[in-house]
Amino acid sequence: MTTLTPPPSTPAASDEDSTPACVMVFNASDPSGAGGLTADITTIASVGGHALPVVTGSYIRDTSEIFDHAAFDDEVVTEQARTMLEDVPVQVIKVGFVGDPENLSAIAEISSDYPDIPVVAYMPNLSWWQEDKIDSYLDAFSELLLPQTSVLVGNHSTLWRWLLPDWNSDRSPTARDIAAAAAKQGVPYTLVTGIPLPEQHVDNVLASPQSVLGHVQFELFDAVFAGAGDTLSAALAALVATGIDLGEATSEALSYLDRCLDAGFRPGMGHVIPDRLFWAQPEEGEDDNENPDASDTLAGFVIPPHDTQH
Repeated sequence: MTTLTPPPSTPAASDEDSTPACVMVFNASDPSGAGGLTADITTIASVGGHALPVVTGSYIRDTSEIFDHAAFDDEVVTEQARTMLEDVPVQVIKVGFVGDPENLSAIAEISSDYPDIPVVAYMPNLSWWQEDKIDSYLDAFSELLLPQTSVLVGNHSTLWRWLLPDWNSDRSPTARDIAAAAAKQGVPYTLVTGIPLPEQHVDNVLASPQSVLGHVQFELFDAVFAGAGDTLSAALAALVATGIDLGEATSEALSYLDRCLDAGFRPGMGHVIPDRLFWAQPEEGEDDNENPDASDTLAGFVIPPHDTQH
């Protein structure tokens, strides 16, 4: 496995420092709680890091589908990020969906000013969006952000359509094929997820143009999830931020995602959401009431409805 570590001068690199590794995340607010900054913050905290969330806009969505997105002004995005970067040592930058080319340009300029900070970039499925906006966003991402990216994360079909639009072979592109296409824009490592395998399994491969650095296979769940990609990329970013070798961080992030999906829940009428705090749930049969006396004292307290009279 290859190694990708944060700058040696950062506080997180020292075992004697109790400060969690800090990950700056650029992403959209997601009112469903499925993905976006909600996924980033919860995931990073769950694996032991501290998130520095930069809001780039907001999805307009429910748990079933994304209807639209409203982007923040790029100057607002820049001010959020630079204010924190001048205050807190950041070990890794994670980039999710940021809404428009102007925000991509702002983030690329910021990351170029901090060349020692690795960048983990996640490309989600944008099929819900207008075609002209998709094209301009992907073009800007390729030109501006990929040259700054240390690890690119994305689903096999999403990365295939984006990076290899003229692929005409009878076989599907391999992870190395996709990594080679990303490397033309300066990306050294690509994590390709959801590669179809027989018998309802998928492969997840960390690759460079030269070789496959590692892979983890999982059996598909009988459910449709929202927020899996943000969860995986945030976990990877946080684990890399702690100084873990990239190969080990990838394996741990994939294992973490698998357990999140296994414990997933459906809060609404739409898709299943990964439970990023699965480890905090009581085991089956475990007694939640460890202090029955205190519980009895508070029994019967009911929060009244919001029925304020005007």
